[in-house]
Amino acid sequence: MEVIPAIDLLAGQCVRLYQGDYTQAEVFGENPVAVARQWAEQGAPRLHVVDLDGAKAGQPMNQQAIEAIVRAVDIPVQVGGGLRTQDSVAELLDLGVQRVILGTVAVEQPDLVAQLCEAFPQQIVVGIDARNGKVATRGWLETSEVEAVTLAKQMADLGTAAIIYTDIHRDGTLQGPNRQALRELAEAISVPVIASGGISSVTDLLGLLALESAGVTGVIVGRALYTGAVSLKEALRAVGPGRWQDVPPDFGSSAFA
Repeated sequence: MEVIPAIDLLAGQCVRLYQGDYTQAEVFGENPVAVARQWAEQGAPRLHVVDLDGAKAGQPMNQQAIEAIVRAVDIPVQVGGGLRTQDSVAELLDLGVQRVILGTVAVEQPDLVAQLCEAFPQQIVVGIDARNGKVATRGWLETSEVEAVTLAKQMADLGTAAIIYTDIHRDGTLQGPNRQALRELAEAISVPVIASGGISSVTDLLGLLALESAGVTGVIVGRALYTGAVSLKEALRAVGPGRWQDVPPDFGSSAFA
């Protein structure tokens, strides 16, 4: 199972939000490129970058920082936040981003998702962020009436490469992932599911391994890595795969601990 560090960009800094609340942003790094390099050096198989400014504005806002991250590391980078047009998606892919993550448009413009999946095969991922089982949109500032599982089925049928599922009530709380919701969603579709939100320990990651057979192939970890509650090297050793074998034995577990 892939363990994927999250880098959330807000006003040029690396932050973590609590339950998606922009007013509860904690800064963990003023240099996102340095943060990205750290995770790559510790063996991360890929990076998950979210343009929080873009998600709120409805258009990408941190392209310069994203391009700098892509150029600084030799692992795949996936990016989401404010991507609501084909041009904005194409622009990020041209910067070297491997996969883009769509959120709001999956609810509001499913035809656009279909077009993008056709134009950029295996490079379109849909992020489904749920609040009490209903899909949240526009940087989690609004909640729709669309059920998460219903949307996941629709997006899988359109050809999305993967689904990222986030339980907003768990995000940034270190309370553990919502395994029941993840299992229900993964068993309902045939494309890979990446878990996100609430990871607090390696034990949480080991618990997700039980869902691998259902289709949960990766997990995004944010706050727990930045606080030192989870060591990326230990996480990769526990659930793999990754590139930890290439890391010198004396490399520290986290500069943020």
